[in-house]
Amino acid sequence: MTLSRALVLALALSAGIAGCSEKPESAAPAREAAPSPADGAPRIANSADGVHIEYRVYGRGDPAVVLVHCWSCDSNYWRQQIPQLSSRYTVVTVDLAGHGASGRNRTQWTIEGFGDDVAAVVRQIRNRDVVLVGHGMGGPVALEAVRRIGDRVIGIIGVDTFKTAGLPPVPPADLEKQLAAFRTDFIGNTRRYVSQSLFPPNADPALVRKTADDLSLAPPEIAIASIAALNAMDLDGLLSQMRIPIVAINSEHGGRTDEERIRAIAPGFRAVVLQGTGHFPMLEDPERFTAVLLEQLGELTGPNRD
Repeated sequence: MTLSRALVLALALSAGIAGCSEKPESAAPAREAAPSPADGAPRIANSADGVHIEYRVYGRGDPAVVLVHCWSCDSNYWRQQIPQLSSRYTVVTVDLAGHGASGRNRTQWTIEGFGDDVAAVVRQIRNRDVVLVGHGMGGPVALEAVRRIGDRVIGIIGVDTFKTAGLPPVPPADLEKQLAAFRTDFIGNTRRYVSQSLFPPNADPALVRKTADDLSLAPPEIAIASIAALNAMDLDGLLSQMRIPIVAINSEHGGRTDEERIRAIAPGFRAVVLQGTGHFPMLEDPERFTAVLLEQLGELTGPNRD
């Protein structure tokens, strides 16, 4: 949408001329269009349910690359990628509802709702073509967003997500057992989960501690509901609807990527594996990750793309 850049011309003409010796009043000068926000200045979009979604825009290139964060994170997790990406593309970072600076006035926390958040932002971006980059939970959120945005999306890049498909969800009773510990002690169990499950043994201890602290301070009611929503979503159904390329930049930590199983559902899928990183490659090895991300963006946006 381009409403913020609409040029409103206010032409005030005189109602009549008293006589041939009198000059008509001059037209009022056109009102100047509001200046564009500075790079990185916070902007607001309203999601479908009225929750305000904060986002920021950097650069001026095409297409727009929309960065969607992971579970209990925020847009700040992409900070080391913005300088290089924005030198080539328009880069958009989004805080999903309940995360970062976005609103929390939502009663149900679903992947569909997060997809609405991303779609609301994209509707305010001028670029015709868009690539969605989703980290972890942000990958499924990107799939939901495509359903709402349509053919403006020319590709999806997942980051340590889309590792398998075609598997049944965890039974609700088993999932509730897993979540019970988080309901009892969200901070402690989140710190343990992040430290013990999301990083390789050789990860920087300071980075592990900082990330574990960050995620443990997320609102428990939003974080726990989001996990349940991820388990309940129809990932296979969403993947089967995609008619655009899907790329996964994945770590081997936490399990290999089953490309064959995923391609049976989404033929446009391919994976790139980053050795030696965990769930947060944009933080663990930012230079190498950014280089791979730029390479994959080039594949999606180059002159030979479909």
